[in-house]
Amino acid sequence: MSFQPAHISEVQTPALVIDGAIARQNIATMAASIPGTRLRPHMKATKCTALAREQVRAGHTTFTCATPREVVGMIKAGVGNDLLLANESVDAIRLQEMAALQDSALITVAIDSDETLHAAHVAGIQHVLIDVNVGLPRCGIAPELAGQLADKARARGKTVRGVMGYEGHLMMVAENSERLAKVESCMALLRAAAHDVGGDIISAGGTGTYNLHSNTGVTEIQAGSYSLMDTQYAQLGLPFAQAVFVFGTVISSNAQWAVVDVGLKSLGMDHGNPSIDGHAVWFCSDEHTTFSPNEGAPPKVGTRIRVTPAHIDPTVAQHEAAWVVSGDDIVDRWAIDLRGW
Repeated sequence: MSFQPAHISEVQTPALVIDGAIARQNIATMAASIPGTRLRPHMKATKCTALAREQVRAGHTTFTCATPREVVGMIKAGVGNDLLLANESVDAIRLQEMAALQDSALITVAIDSDETLHAAHVAGIQHVLIDVNVGLPRCGIAPELAGQLADKARARGKTVRGVMGYEGHLMMVAENSERLAKVESCMALLRAAAHDVGGDIISAGGTGTYNLHSNTGVTEIQAGSYSLMDTQYAQLGLPFAQAVFVFGTVISSNAQWAVVDVGLKSLGMDHGNPSIDGHAVWFCSDEHTTFSPNEGAPPKVGTRIRVTPAHIDPTVAQHEAAWVVSGDDIVDRWAIDLRGW
């Protein structure tokens, strides 16, 4: 039997740690703002069915997934009854694996081309959503072509549930009124596509824009990071608190700086360096973060340090499990069971 720590000081580092009370409060705050199926929590942020169960307890039963693994894992865990793969796929094996589970949950796949429609059709996927490009140069069909793709899907017997569009390029626009104006411009494109496509769903949004859709016509919001948060989203002053960090141990120290055993292989770094309260982070290496105190002497070797990630999604995906804490006591272990593809 593996060792089960009772206190945060006993965990092997680097370790992903979640403050359970803060995460639940974040979930409750979002549920009060966007209740029930108006929110489709995005599993790409957490990849954790135990956390998704907390969202179900808050009234959310529909979920967004970024990978087929997330869709299949959610169904096998019995979490959620309406799952959207908000990503294109032409992988026959993975699409067929999802199709085989359609009796267990409503599965919908995003399509944006004849090729992705054909792949879904051959695999036996029944429900599709037309992914529309609203300004982020990633996936999504041109808005004026969305209706034609929907017609082709219906001609093949598919149920077209509506449209989705992700204004991800606007999540970190600093000024709220500017962000609101730009979101509305993007959503005008999505509404036009929705008119041509038909269906009941207009899906969009994320943690950075979740509160800007009251008048955009969007029927559901695909927010994910809000439950755990990170230092990038914290810049926006959102009503969600930091619930996750990577716990590390100081492994080297001198008069000027110290090194903690949390590095590139345990952090998502695409949004910049992590933060350490009371310290200045210098740089990260594969297994190390070098930092110095804002005042006083660096911490001694053996000191435990909380490192706060700048981007939660890839940080969580680096870890097999998260230790759930109440204060400094370990109260649970949540598997990050939806990692991979």
